[in-house]
Amino acid sequence: MATKHEQILNYIASLGVGTKISVRTIAKHQKVSEGTAYRAIKEAENTGLVSTIERVGTIRIEQKPVNNIDSLTFRALLTLIDAKVLGGSAGLDKKLDKFVIGAMTPSEMTRYITKNSLVILGNREDAQQAALHNGAAVLITGGFMTSDAVIAQANAASLPVIQTSYDTFTVATMLNRALSDQAIKQDILTVAAIYTPLEETCTANVTDTVADFTRLRESRADFVLPVITGNGRLVGMVTPKLVAGKKATTPLERVMVKNPQTVRPYLSVTTVGHTMQGNGLNVLPVVDDDWQLLGIVTRASVFASLADLGSDSVGTTIADTVAAQLEAAKVQPDVGAGFELHTTPMMTNKLGTLSFGVMNEAINTVVTHYLNENGRRNVLIEQLSLHTFRPIQLESTVLITLRPLEMTQHEGSFDIELQTDGLPVAKAIVTCQLLERNSR
Repeated sequence: MATKHEQILNYIASLGVGTKISVRTIAKHQKVSEGTAYRAIKEAENTGLVSTIERVGTIRIEQKPVNNIDSLTFRALLTLIDAKVLGGSAGLDKKLDKFVIGAMTPSEMTRYITKNSLVILGNREDAQQAALHNGAAVLITGGFMTSDAVIAQANAASLPVIQTSYDTFTVATMLNRALSDQAIKQDILTVAAIYTPLEETCTANVTDTVADFTRLRESRADFVLPVITGNGRLVGMVTPKLVAGKKATTPLERVMVKNPQTVRPYLSVTTVGHTMQGNGLNVLPVVDDDWQLLGIVTRASVFASLADLGSDSVGTTIADTVAAQLEAAKVQPDVGAGFELHTTPMMTNKLGTLSFGVMNEAINTVVTHYLNENGRRNVLIEQLSLHTFRPIQLESTVLITLRPLEMTQHEGSFDIELQTDGLPVAKAIVTCQLLERNSR
């Protein structure tokens, strides 16, 4: 039987996209306490079922599926490049490692072909056969067909032969972007990489007592104990505060927090750090979609990973490209910091002006750099409101000035101005959370 927590999550999932919800309405509809409703809504927010929007409230949103694909597959190409399979469909789930443009003779082409690569070419049957013979799939551009002999060879080798109406240059551009996007996804640090697995985690059974908690706790002040059923299902969490003053024989089931806040292994570490900071938590249980306990993630491991994040990264993303074109600039004493952004062709849109996304990324980078320089290492941009006045032309130098509006221990807000040739071109207000390690 589903727990109250799961019933609330199922109810939220059943609501239509755009439906506004609140703790009070959920508690009233599901006949639970507001605390139980709040925990369920926060869980739904962590898993992408709902989103909280300033001045709007919490609304049901379209949940994005988690991408568990380690790399691009030939099957994924069908939708990406609007292609159809001519042969070798048994190999569609094989992973695509790289692509080769077959603009050479078959004998010269073979030295570039590796297993599970994709050879892009036109209506050249000899090159198609050479690619299949060397373990590569074939993508035929320009809408051309192929022979029955090639299709038979593809079927025998379980290597896809795919046809698309796009030209070779367009297809290569689309594939390069898809492979780059996939590489970026793989570099995103998730809970799965840092959590303590179940076999290394102290747990208790619902029938255990306060005495058992005290024995397991030893002298650890921040000890948190997950409580599970006989089949490993998480049902609660116990902290020293909850057992304080209770008899040693009191069952943990009577003192534990039921339906505690949890995280999934696929959530980003940044998201989990935000949750811990906002709720004052030192430990969160990691569970699967059936609430089977997988382990725990600690505040120390989250912020240690955030501190090290990006130390070995390679400059291939938009953020890296923008950061490479930023340099410090001299500004008036009343200004917190100044930077110059040297625009490049890849930063522009089809109209030849600086893209809105690049401006956002530049502002994000400037704020983060300023805070890092002032000893605030873990920064989470919460809101960025950008207003543009005039377009920024290609190869312009953009002066970005930053003025702190308010700085507290946990929050910061900034006034950002962008100028070119001494004229203001955009203004932004940025608010962010300053995530710090627990001082204990």
